[in-house]
Amino acid sequence: MNRRAFLKMAGVGAVEISTSPSICLAGRTRGRPNVLFIAVDDLNDWIGCLGGHPDVKTPSINRLAQKGVLFTNAHCSAPVCNPSRTSIFTGLYPSTTGVYLNPQPLRKALPDAITLTEYFMKHGYHAAGCGKLFHHHKEEYPRSWHEYTWIAPNTKPDNRPSDWRLDGGPMDISDDEMGDGKVANWAVEQLKKKHTKPFFIGVGIFRPHLDWFAPRKYFDMYPPDTITLPTVNRNDLDDIPPIGKQLAVSIDDYNTVKKCNQWRKAVAAYLACVSFADAMLGRVLNALEKSPYADNTIVVLWGDHGWHLGEKLHWRKFTLWEEGTRCPLIIVAPGVTTPGRTCNRPVSLIDLYPTLLELCGLPPKEGLDGRGFLPLLRNPQAPWDRPALTTYGCNNHALRSERWRYIRYADGTEELYDHKSDKLEWHNLAQKPEYAQIKKDLARWLPKVNAPNAPDAKGNTDVKYWHIRYGHLRHRTIQFQ
Repeated sequence: MNRRAFLKMAGVGAVEISTSPSICLAGRTRGRPNVLFIAVDDLNDWIGCLGGHPDVKTPSINRLAQKGVLFTNAHCSAPVCNPSRTSIFTGLYPSTTGVYLNPQPLRKALPDAITLTEYFMKHGYHAAGCGKLFHHHKEEYPRSWHEYTWIAPNTKPDNRPSDWRLDGGPMDISDDEMGDGKVANWAVEQLKKKHTKPFFIGVGIFRPHLDWFAPRKYFDMYPPDTITLPTVNRNDLDDIPPIGKQLAVSIDDYNTVKKCNQWRKAVAAYLACVSFADAMLGRVLNALEKSPYADNTIVVLWGDHGWHLGEKLHWRKFTLWEEGTRCPLIIVAPGVTTPGRTCNRPVSLIDLYPTLLELCGLPPKEGLDGRGFLPLLRNPQAPWDRPALTTYGCNNHALRSERWRYIRYADGTEELYDHKSDKLEWHNLAQKPEYAQIKKDLARWLPKVNAPNAPDAKGNTDVKYWHIRYGHLRHRTIQFQ
């Protein structure tokens, strides 16, 4: 008889108790840890603790990393908001669900799915959320939260055009007037409350998602003339398959930004919004540290995907390259993680669902695609053989191991990069015969099933790559303040 069965038979409470002595903290919300689940939209690896950009200032993120485990090789399941977040909250790959793009609502594809927060709710947790957590499909919020507060996220000047633009600049307003400031204040109030049940609090920070407006003091940190621009190779795409170039829309935004002489201002605006988001995170972390829940709350910080600012001659997300898939992931789990540890194993955000169930002592959920990485939280050097899988559109996949990135597109064309010698992914090795075995070893992790497109909100399954369909109409002129 295992320990869980014995405890049940012995009548130790109606609530499931963790089978891991290192996790159970008796006397706090029935012995189960709380969860503070923090999403930062469009945050790439340009944070201080990842060394992604030499000029960036992210003291709050850096402080959090020093408290737990920083994953340096974490990747999204999809390099675009909706499928990435759907994957995180359902524990299912896009290739399983057919949710590949932004216009495909979760519930059209998965009417019976039990989301991460629903599962916690079913097992005695109180779930409260605010800000952008799921994508902008608001019908999901009443189902997956006991309470949810929607705050309009995209604070920008009233006089800015409403058409599709790359836009941004300083605003002479306070942090509290920004949507993310209100989200942070909501989280602070949640942590001041007296909770009689374990809680799952979701906090969705919108910046650095476009538009890149923030209070002026954050822009003052980054004078454009002093900004370090990304390193690019103007011949970077010469060895890329045509489908890879098409998916990235390589010559649209990047060339327009350069033509309008806005590259430095744009990079400065992104960095300013990163620092603003970091400051809002700092408010939440300060409130947690002052609360009675500090020693019994698991903190998870994640970005939903990467973002290009010129690398590989591309702008935005929507790629299967390192800049499109790599994302921040930090986990602090009292009693489990050791402060200041770094893990270089390749993990996926899809693994968060089963990992949190393990950490909180909840029963395993059948049918998840993710794999719990609790062993890596205890020992970041523990063995881990699975590469991280990222999918963009039906049957286009990237696999990232500790050393290699392997991309296979729907037409069978390939890319292969050796991160030991080519961290910027400038040299596609896929056509070199000496790497055939490397590709074969990685390819065994590709999905065996590629679900057809899930329907959009109107029931249409002929869902287009939104940025390809409309990209040429959008940014005829760009002007950052």
